[in-house]
Amino acid sequence: MGTSPAVSSGARRALVTGASSGIGAATVRALVHKGYDVIALARREDRLEGLVEETGCSMVVCDLTSEADVDRVRLHLEGLGSLDVLVNSAGGAIGVDPVATADPDDWAEMFNLNVLGTQRMIRALLPLLRQGARAHGVADIVAISSTAAFLSYEGGGGYNAAKAAVHAMVGALRLELVGEPIRIIEIAPGMVHTEEFALNRFDGDQARADALYEGVESPLVADDIADVIAYALGCPPHVNLDLIQLKPVAQAAQYKLHRGPLKPKG
Repeated sequence: MGTSPAVSSGARRALVTGASSGIGAATVRALVHKGYDVIALARREDRLEGLVEETGCSMVVCDLTSEADVDRVRLHLEGLGSLDVLVNSAGGAIGVDPVATADPDDWAEMFNLNVLGTQRMIRALLPLLRQGARAHGVADIVAISSTAAFLSYEGGGGYNAAKAAVHAMVGALRLELVGEPIRIIEIAPGMVHTEEFALNRFDGDQARADALYEGVESPLVADDIADVIAYALGCPPHVNLDLIQLKPVAQAAQYKLHRGPLKPKG
């Protein structure tokens, strides 16, 4: 696991997982812009180094499916003192096979990253978040789920199940931590056009990934989600935006998507 030294400041300290691309990287940029002391975490060291150079954040190289890596992250953060914000952005979908023919190994990989990766980070870092809450009056745990957690669709069974599990997990966590100044914030995006999500889902098939967004006017982008995360974190400490669902105007549901220009009728 590689690390770079964290910036020493009085700012709230935030750790963002999945920071090598997409929503995670956009969240790092947004929080740095807001004055947070941000630590970017991901597996791909070269991507993180580029983000450090671009934003001035610090970085930790970590595979969230590895208990040993997560333990090293905890030790690294203990050396810094405390943590104020944990943004669990790492995740993803694999495949579009029906439930009856899907590979269980693909489902296990989705659960390991989306669900267990989030749980590993919460378990490891909650004591440091409690320290942050004592120091600054509030701490935050953000989890990125999906509208897929609430509405199933064909070919999405494994991803539906994984994101529904994230939703159920953070709901239980919110109940377990009631009475503590720790906000549990769930962000559930719909269609987001990022450089890798669909490409990974379709096993590198660029044509299929491009077809998913073809003709859709203004799908969400990673910066949209990052802006919402920053807004939720910036609310007064007594305000918890516990569940935020957001979709592009062109998407009414996973199975109801308008392709073509958006224009008023009449």
